[in-house]
Amino acid sequence: MSDTSPHWYDDDAGPIVRLYAVTAGRARSATESYDLMSTVQVVGGSTPHDPALSPEQRTILRLCHRRAQTVTDIASESNLPLGVVRVLLGDLLSGGHIHISPPVPHQIPDTSILKEVIDGLRAL
Repeated sequence: MSDTSPHWYDDDAGPIVRLYAVTAGRARSATESYDLMSTVQVVGGSTPHDPALSPEQRTILRLCHRRAQTVTDIASESNLPLGVVRVLLGDLLSGGHIHISPPVPHQIPDTSILKEVIDGLRAL
């Protein structure tokens, strides 16, 4: 009898941890008052080598240790889903390990400048 069950992961990948185990079953962070483009900075004495943190939290601290990162960049670089990253960031924020700053609003150019650009493009 052959095994016809679908093969959902690579044997070389090692053990798989379900995402709900990483977030302790939580789908939302307790402190979701930040934007996807908010920047995350490590606070003073926090270190990515803290044994009290999960491996995923240490990865996030390691990514932000050298320079501030956006929430979306952290999700991309850590290979974790955005929802999981948001929950972990909420835990790190409430634990005092990180500081999250709102994104810098971009200045919208004056409408007269935009009109000149559109007119110039149409003239091409």
